[in-house]
Amino acid sequence: MVNRSSVGTDLDAIFAALAHPIRRAILETLSGGDATVGELAKPHRVSPPAISRHLRVLEDAGLIEVEPEGRVRRCQIDAAPLSAAFGWLTRYRVLWEDRFDRLAEQLERKPKKSKSRKKRRKKHVG
Repeated sequence: MVNRSSVGTDLDAIFAALAHPIRRAILETLSGGDATVGELAKPHRVSPPAISRHLRVLEDAGLIEVEPEGRVRRCQIDAAPLSAAFGWLTRYRVLWEDRFDRLAEQLERKPKKSKSRKKRRKKHVG
């Protein structure tokens, strides 16, 4: 079970922020180092207000920090929220791997039905 009180809205905001391809691309760019808003906007064909909205979503989720530097705003990634999301995903990956392993064991234990029996059953149905 996941303790919702400790992860609730933070994870919701993180996953919502990661849901958009432009925001994921921005994070990918920032993983290589700090960048200005203009540098982050350059590869995307969207308006400056749209980039600002994407940056606000990332900042509100705690994934980036935006700081004014003279006339420009410089952005940097904050990996801590990504680490929290990764930890949450890892717990569920382990859970599902365990369930799939148990299902595979169960399926291996069940005797397989012969094809001739299936054919006979179809004749009686129709």
